[in-house]
Amino acid sequence: MKPRPSRVPDFFLVGQPKSGTTALYEMLRAHPQLYMPELKEPVFMASDVLAGLARPSVRARPKTLEEYLSLFDAARPDQHAGEASSLYLWSRTAAANIATLQPSARIIAILREPASFLRSLHLQMLQDRSEDERDLGQALALETDRRRGAHIPPGCPRPEALFYSTYVCYLDQLRRYHSVFPREQVLVLIYDDFRADNEATVRSVLRFLEVDDAVGIKVTDANPSVHLRSRQLEDVLQGLSAGHGGLMRVAKTPLKALTSRRFRHGALRITRRRLIYGEPPAADEDTMRELRRGFTEEVVALGDYLGRDLVSLWGYDSVD
Repeated sequence: MKPRPSRVPDFFLVGQPKSGTTALYEMLRAHPQLYMPELKEPVFMASDVLAGLARPSVRARPKTLEEYLSLFDAARPDQHAGEASSLYLWSRTAAANIATLQPSARIIAILREPASFLRSLHLQMLQDRSEDERDLGQALALETDRRRGAHIPPGCPRPEALFYSTYVCYLDQLRRYHSVFPREQVLVLIYDDFRADNEATVRSVLRFLEVDDAVGIKVTDANPSVHLRSRQLEDVLQGLSAGHGGLMRVAKTPLKALTSRRFRHGALRITRRRLIYGEPPAADEDTMRELRRGFTEEVVALGDYLGRDLVSLWGYDSVD
């Protein structure tokens, strides 16, 4: 008997991070004609960043093409298979790698107003310990030193993640995909549209993927930006989750016997959400204004490229 040929993904949600990709992933994978693996962010096609993402606390990502393609083995013949990796837009190699693997792939990108995007990204990196500078303006100012290897937080697995200026190169990022895919295979969404009407945006994606767009859609708001209230309490809960420390191991043994792994992890997530994380503080207006001044040229050029008035949509017509 011949071995079953590996299934190659048909579509890719390529990012941007903190721009609704997790919510869109959850809503798409609920569609009966679409298959997306449970593992979000396999990042396999971003060969330039994959090696730096190894972290014991994160579920192992595929390291070989065989492992990667096995993510799609469960897809039925009548389903379109796809995956979501928000760093594919940032990556310099992902577009070409995807085109080599699947020339007919459909590409979906979401773009967000640059200043609010960087603020949300900074909050996320504080949460996952990649960043330790709580002030966004100071974090941005550290980029030059960090490019020299200084002021890198001990919990940061990939120092390049702290080079904030490299994320907002929307025009270059889109051109990488347009250079290897016809425009009709690349759908560019605007985060504001997705936030304003999740359902309408998802239905436009379904039409782009050529599946039934009349199915029921459950609106999802996944992975919102939060503010880390207590690093110390987060450390305690992280230790409990991992079973670190003698007392924690003693406490965890009977807990394991009485509860499922999913229940324990769910309880810890609820505790983190209620005790450790809160609504993010108000943005520093001076920092946001300075960012918008710096990104005005990018926003104008991107709007021209996409044929859309992003200057007005994102409020850049009032930047002084």
